[in-house]
Amino acid sequence: MKQKTRIMITVVVMILVVGACIFAYTMANKDKGTTSSTNETQNNEVISTEPIYTKDSLPRIDASLATQPLVSAMVKNFTGEDISDDELEYSNTHPGYVSLIDGKNDIIVVTEPSEEELAYAKEKGVELEVIPVVKEGFVFYVNGKNKVNSLTLEQIQKIYTGEITNWSEVGGDDEKIIPYQRPVNSGSQTGILSLVMNGKKMMDPVNNIISTMEGIIAAVADYKDGKGSIGYSYYYYATAMYNLIDENSENGVKLLGVDGVVPSYDTIKDDTYPIKTNYYIVLRKDEPEDSQARKLANDMLSARGQQVAKEAGYVPVK
Repeated sequence: MKQKTRIMITVVVMILVVGACIFAYTMANKDKGTTSSTNETQNNEVISTEPIYTKDSLPRIDASLATQPLVSAMVKNFTGEDISDDELEYSNTHPGYVSLIDGKNDIIVVTEPSEEELAYAKEKGVELEVIPVVKEGFVFYVNGKNKVNSLTLEQIQKIYTGEITNWSEVGGDDEKIIPYQRPVNSGSQTGILSLVMNGKKMMDPVNNIISTMEGIIAAVADYKDGKGSIGYSYYYYATAMYNLIDENSENGVKLLGVDGVVPSYDTIKDDTYPIKTNYYIVLRKDEPEDSQARKLANDMLSARGQQVAKEAGYVPVK
């Protein structure tokens, strides 16, 4: 009887000890978990969400149309304030470069500079520092009912030099190709020249030049007038900022594969999509090391900044 009692006491003590250990472990990990001022990345790296700027301490910043959501997300995360786009007074790619070169802005987030923008910087005695902040893909799209699903890079070049003029030459219907273009110094026109044409002269656009990215997508999406057309943009803009990406709709567009690879978040992230580029932080090279502009650039490239970029739908560079 005494032996049974001792066994029961031993079992109870063991249960109490194990329970206490489990409780202690749970509380310890609870204390290490996410709180209102921290967040965790996929690598379980704890990232602070405490404000590190006020609205007044932000440097003068501008962004292109496709990077405005990225900059807005960064600003809201870094300040903890719901600052509107109107308050940030965005312009666009070319005006942003001009303002930066003229000293009216401290930092911009845009596509790469065009030859004209680099020439303007040289004229003003300004050297630019261009830093990748998120990955991006340069994409081509056609009307949703176009039979063509993929083109080679060489075929795209020949369409835009005027050597290929009919969709039947690349596996489509007997339909004249309408290759839309964007104005000089727009981000996407700079993109096609530097990323796709590789020094080859583009054909005269005649009446096929469209001033806005929204306009060129809408033109291609229109089945009646855009059935034979092709346009180009950046992946984020085409998929996240516009809602006509629907290959099953007559009034929609579909993204073309290039060399057999369809652009997507994953193919841009793993670099398998062949027309690769970035969005860039751009500063004047003489920007002081301790300036708010450089601090903001570093914060955008930090684990916190890259997590914000990912949550906003962009592909982090880190």
